[in-house]
Amino acid sequence: MIRFLQLLFVLALASANGFSAQRPNVLLIMADDMGYSDLGCFGGEIFTPRLDSLAKGGIRFSNFYSENMCWVSRASMLTGVYHRTSLKNNALHPRCLTLPEALRTNGYRTGMMGKWHLAGKYSKDDGGHTVYPDKRGFDHFYGILGGASSFFAPFGLKRNRTSIDHEFIKDPEYYFTHAIGKEAISFLKETSKEKPFFLYLPFTAAHWPLHAPAKATEAYKGKFSAGWDVLRKNRLKRMKELGVIHPSVVLSARHPNVPAWKDEPNKSWQERRMEVYAAQVTLMDQVIGEVIDYLNDTGQLDNTLTFFTIDNGGCHVEYGPDRKGDYLPEKTRDGRPMQPGNLTELMPGPEITYQSYGYGWANLSNTPYRLFKQYDHEGGIHTPMIAHWPEKIKETGTVSSTLSHLVDLMPTILDATEVSPTKNAGGGARIAWDGRSILPSLFGEKQKDPELLFFHHARGKAIRIGNWKLVFNKDGKKHANWELYDLLKDPNETRDLAKQEPDRVLQMAALWEERERSQSARAK
Repeated sequence: MIRFLQLLFVLALASANGFSAQRPNVLLIMADDMGYSDLGCFGGEIFTPRLDSLAKGGIRFSNFYSENMCWVSRASMLTGVYHRTSLKNNALHPRCLTLPEALRTNGYRTGMMGKWHLAGKYSKDDGGHTVYPDKRGFDHFYGILGGASSFFAPFGLKRNRTSIDHEFIKDPEYYFTHAIGKEAISFLKETSKEKPFFLYLPFTAAHWPLHAPAKATEAYKGKFSAGWDVLRKNRLKRMKELGVIHPSVVLSARHPNVPAWKDEPNKSWQERRMEVYAAQVTLMDQVIGEVIDYLNDTGQLDNTLTFFTIDNGGCHVEYGPDRKGDYLPEKTRDGRPMQPGNLTELMPGPEITYQSYGYGWANLSNTPYRLFKQYDHEGGIHTPMIAHWPEKIKETGTVSSTLSHLVDLMPTILDATEVSPTKNAGGGARIAWDGRSILPSLFGEKQKDPELLFFHHARGKAIRIGNWKLVFNKDGKKHANWELYDLLKDPNETRDLAKQEPDRVLQMAALWEERERSQSARAK
């Protein structure tokens, strides 16, 4: 009788707070610096069985966009507002309501494990200038505040606001990806089943440095010996078979900085770079699987809405030996001096190294698209997305062509959880979303395209309206103009139509300028 009365009280409390007892849990997963075609379910040869399984039991979005760099994508995703407005001094704008803030206010327990990268300087916090995740809605945080670190000795590792470097110093088996998974499961174990959770897992995999345990790397020995030219062709063939790209698409040209594989002078070293990168991805996939298994074993998976995506396209950066940063330790945990840089005489993977996978393999990751992270061409911003919700998604294993963006995830999640955003935030009127709910697309409904998608950061700026995309690239000191592409006929941007369509260029450029002004004005 007492248990029955307790249950009635819980249900009454839920009703009083405006939510159903059956609200879904939310699991939001973001990988780092990976290309559109890296996952098995998007055409890659990298072993990702757990993410492939989520895709089979859910929906793949083939027309999904990120921003072109790490922190700006995170700002857009967590606020539903383009980063030109949602970032203030590299922290989330105070008047942008965050996803964890909205959910926590409505009874969710919120946790984050991984890479924050939004610790800006608009407010003094504990005597410093760091905006910790708990200031923006998270009950529990484990991870790093910055954008990159060693996988064996992550720089600035914290649990909430406590430095915990001793955890990796004392553990010779420590690996950041594994630690994220362990902390996530601990968070889930500590969360009452009567209370829904929001769990955010922004992994650092597969961002440089190339770090992976030797056993995981050796599993890929010889896997990439065919080289990037053959592998790009093979990926494109599989992508067409999987339905994640149109059958008429042809490969974009090999990037000018990438030699033909037959002419590559350091094949063994190049192969090892991709082997380590692939190992990083597979280890992340395994950890995601462990979290999914826990949810399944505890009967929570069916009512858990899961999203997986990537913050930007593959990163082409060649890591130089003279590069400096807080994220780069001077010594390994056992006192050996670090040897950073893409040194062909030093095989990547061990803790003593600090390397990246470079132009050639990033070109493979972004198959069939052009360019890379930092650019607003498709290779920099066209990313995979998977949605999984066993209780609600009935047409599983399908591919949705709904045009969508990271700014759509917050309104979609709040729509699914039946949470209404507050009218105010940060001491003023809440900055309205740029995104829209794509929940109908999860249920197999056809949605109209958004009015436009807007991009502006680093080397690029772009606007997409329907199938038309106007994109600008100021690469170094070279002169650049607006380029125009019909993505329906030319999704990998091989035929610039700017000269044939001057009026369309002028109209779209004017709309871009208008949106740029409005984004800047809202941030004030």
